[in-house]
Amino acid sequence: MMSPAVMAPPPPAIANQQQGRDAARKLGSTLAGSMKQEGGPRIAALSPDGWDTHAGQIGQLNTRPSYLDAVLDGLNIGLGAEWTNTVVVVATEFGRTARINGTGGTDHGTGSTALARGGRLKPGGIIGNWPTLEQTALFENRDVAPSLDLRGLFKGVLGERMGVDRGALETTVFPDSATAKMVTGLV
Repeated sequence: MMSPAVMAPPPPAIANQQQGRDAARKLGSTLAGSMKQEGGPRIAALSPDGWDTHAGQIGQLNTRPSYLDAVLDGLNIGLGAEWTNTVVVVATEFGRTARINGTGGTDHGTGSTALARGGRLKPGGIIGNWPTLEQTALFENRDVAPSLDLRGLFKGVLGERMGVDRGALETTVFPDSATAKMVTGLV
């Protein structure tokens, strides 16, 4: 039986970058400790703030990736040997426009990206296709074109790693998602 999921709060806003990375690493480590407990959750979700960059994007994105890296590092170290059984997916619910707006940011768009990490993943590279930022490749003349339905990535992880039935994935977990082809061969 699958244990309930855990939602962990994002680390507090910290002005000092090293303190921020340390707090992010501690968050990952704390989450790992919770997951390693007998009967602990097998699925966790984090929802960090600060990625919705409508203005001043360059300054904001100078630190966000290092905090994400620190959370994942803390999770990796905290899980220890259990890391070999782990799949982590980092995703967003929306993409960004391909062009900078008038306030130095980007607006909500269509195509996005996801990162998959963990000791249970098979070695590999890019999943999907990179459509480029060429004007002729943009979706609706403004967005990175989507090349993979991310529901298919999650279906693959949930199906292959967690044993969730394909029928349940397409009707209950992601209703009406039969057209989102399951990405297989990741684990």
